[in-house]
Amino acid sequence: MSDGSASFPPFFSKDILYRNDLHFSAGYGIVLVCEYSQEDSFCRSPPFCGMKARWRGRLFLSDSWAVFPPYKSCLLKERVITLTKYVIQGGHPLFGEVEISGAKNAAVAIIPAALMVDGTCRIENIPQISDVTLCLKILEQLGASIRTINRHTVEINCSVIRSTRTSYELARKIRASYYLIGALLGRFGKAEVAMPGGCNFGVRPIDQHVKGFTTLGAKVVVEGGFIHASTETGRLKGANVYLDVVSVGATMNIMMAAAMAEGNTVIENAAKEPHIVDLANFLNSMGANIRGAGTDTIKIQGVDRLRGGTYAIIPDQIEAGTYMAAVAATGGQVLIKNIIPKHMDCITAKLVEMGVEVEEHEDTLLVRRTGKLQKTNVKTMPYPGFPTDMQPQITTVLSLAEGTSLVTESVWNNRYRYVDELKRMGASIQVDDKTAVVEGVDHLTGAPIQACDLRAGAALVIAALAAHGTSEISCVQYIERGYEDIVAKLRGLGADIQSVETPGENDELEAHIG
Repeated sequence: MSDGSASFPPFFSKDILYRNDLHFSAGYGIVLVCEYSQEDSFCRSPPFCGMKARWRGRLFLSDSWAVFPPYKSCLLKERVITLTKYVIQGGHPLFGEVEISGAKNAAVAIIPAALMVDGTCRIENIPQISDVTLCLKILEQLGASIRTINRHTVEINCSVIRSTRTSYELARKIRASYYLIGALLGRFGKAEVAMPGGCNFGVRPIDQHVKGFTTLGAKVVVEGGFIHASTETGRLKGANVYLDVVSVGATMNIMMAAAMAEGNTVIENAAKEPHIVDLANFLNSMGANIRGAGTDTIKIQGVDRLRGGTYAIIPDQIEAGTYMAAVAATGGQVLIKNIIPKHMDCITAKLVEMGVEVEEHEDTLLVRRTGKLQKTNVKTMPYPGFPTDMQPQITTVLSLAEGTSLVTESVWNNRYRYVDELKRMGASIQVDDKTAVVEGVDHLTGAPIQACDLRAGAALVIAALAAHGTSEISCVQYIERGYEDIVAKLRGLGADIQSVETPGENDELEAHIG
């Protein structure tokens, strides 16, 4: 190895990101520990040591090989993999006050939109969740300068962006990475973004995104796990875009791309969710000209440049709804602070039908449940209908209501995967395609359960809070994608919930890290 390059066993995965964490090669249990960031290509001597999983939770140096260049030192360490679980002793009504964080669904679009700003933008009320952390890491990798002001405020300067190609390892871990396409394409006329990841609860195609970009003059191809989008002239051209289906992601992505396109763009059959309005308001505060956000027709006059400014993200409608559902399931009385009551109407209406009392004030809701829960029927719809992101939570509450309720999921396929976990706790739910028939039971019983996606995880937390006995919830990394300080907030309401780290089984490691 006179040229300093390393040789590797033939079975070794080359899909490696040089960061300070653990990476597994497919199927062989080999681990790399990278002691510092290295952006060189794989074959140019990354500082690493080969490690192998020997038994539960502990990783030791491989005695078969360890390869690193002779001119670089490498710290050889034993590493311990730990998994976090929530341990919940149920049966305690919730009382007190809870402050709602910034909206996750707005933050994961507004942060990529900062790439379009030639200057410094200050974003306030950012939620402290893992999806936001990933978004900020992706921007840094592209060349953005990010300064943390406090726990919920950052300054992002995207004046000098050195690349329009995202990290594969980072982008594939988050569904919202597709917003990077609209932002980069809008400002630079090109983008290369890894196919997005996120929660797996059904097919979520991006065909409407692609339709919008191509209508604006871009060429879009998928190759090598990346979405490649580019324009011949370096700038998109305004056009009329009609969405075949109401799509929140496509509406936001096309709106970003069109904000700096040449000429005027009209998006018809647009989605109306509050975070779409929030993104439009952010872009307008930076100099964009967007009208009609929150209606089914959005009109955009392209501008040449977006300048810096300050913007605060709206409160999280779904987080607030989740705490409302928790009070409904457990009983008690909670004042939910820092909310926009109008955004909560679709959720409030269903809870009131079920016998929950809700008092609306200027920026708070007082939620109380003392009597028995009543049955109702719920159908998820685009805003202002009942949100699909609240479907698992409301289904969990209905499992404790008197009588038979029907829940219809009209937005996504396969969003009932959590039902089997509720059945472990004694729920009586039968799923037929997109409809769940929920027979109310007297109580749920604590059990070991596993979160399968973000909102399903929140639903299981609600079930465990209401259940008799102790529940252990694993795969809580899904929950922490979208809920800031959920354990501390629930403890503040009197819940008996702990976050416990335990050694991880080998077959759990991939799920934990991914």
